[in-house]
Amino acid sequence: MTPDFDEIIDRVGTQCSKWDDMQAAYGVTPQDGGLAMWVADMDFRPPAAVQRAVEAVAAHGVYGYPGANRPYLEAIRWWMERRHGWSVDTGWILTCAGLVNGVAMALDAYTQPGDGVIVMSPVYHAFGRVIRASGRQLVELPLTQDGGLYRMDWTAWENRLTGRERLLILCSPHNPGGRVWTPEELRQVADFCIRHDLILVSDEIHCDLVMPGHRHSVTAAACPDIADRLVTLTAATKTFNIAGAHVGNAIIGDEGLRNRFKAALMARGISPGLFGMDMVTAAYSPEGAAWVDALVDYLDGNRRLFDDGIAAIPGLCSMPLQATYLSWVDFSGTGMEPAEFTARVERTARIAANHGATFGTGGESFLRFNIATPRTRVAEAVARLQQAFADLQ
Repeated sequence: MTPDFDEIIDRVGTQCSKWDDMQAAYGVTPQDGGLAMWVADMDFRPPAAVQRAVEAVAAHGVYGYPGANRPYLEAIRWWMERRHGWSVDTGWILTCAGLVNGVAMALDAYTQPGDGVIVMSPVYHAFGRVIRASGRQLVELPLTQDGGLYRMDWTAWENRLTGRERLLILCSPHNPGGRVWTPEELRQVADFCIRHDLILVSDEIHCDLVMPGHRHSVTAAACPDIADRLVTLTAATKTFNIAGAHVGNAIIGDEGLRNRFKAALMARGISPGLFGMDMVTAAYSPEGAAWVDALVDYLDGNRRLFDDGIAAIPGLCSMPLQATYLSWVDFSGTGMEPAEFTARVERTARIAANHGATFGTGGESFLRFNIATPRTRVAEAVARLQQAFADLQ
């Protein structure tokens, strides 16, 4: 069946962070027509195969400890091979409670309190939150812009390290900039980690959500010479909108590195849940692959609609979106302070969007908009933004 991404699904009152928490976070309410474009989940149902898997578990009626996870591991192996050309041994796969948890486990496994942990900013805000909460030092290497895209500035970065850094977190594809890193850029990251003796944690949760004309390169495949210092984090949750399952993977080819991560999981008593494993197994399938193809085509249409609408507003510019469903919009051309353009978006347009400053250095003039929602809502958001900034036109 063709997915109906245009269907409006009312998520209010369903313990949905994106819709039920936006009033507390932004003062934008769904009751007065507010649009939730902040939390990075989609307003779409997952493939029917996932729903059938959940219903089958529920129908059985016994929800004991799960085991025999071979189908789950084989589904991950199949997906990585078929969709990304990456041959994975199922013995390399460790399961964590989502990728933020995976980052936390990596910090626990490979660093000590006080160690420096590197991110390329602006970047997914949960990285900094977990780094600070674990007592590590956040080290920001600011990305530069060239041709409207983020670039890595190796010359400047070499002089910013103190020698206390032990680990680098790479967001690939990049969130919030939507950048798909090239194999050459990934090899530069790998060389940097070798020079400075860093563990590389490559968060590739958005790897399946790549716009037409672009292709994600798996870090492990592009840089096989750093297997002894590489942890790859993947998940079906972002791809199939099943984040509530809280399940993700750490895929680690090096045995010594894998054992250290496994020890961190065991020390925290973390293991996968029954529903999550069955949902992933169902999603990573030919039916799931066809659904993703349709999804990416739909998201690309939303991208074009949103970008065209933003381009019509003087002073606003959306970064070219190569991957993800998160539009990174720069308001610096308006000459407004963040408080002013944010107020226009939230109070006048009644849209909840992530504040750029939360993504770290370089994000201050931006807002992040989630366009993984029915197209009528994207069109409505564009109309409201154009009205909110009508005095600039």
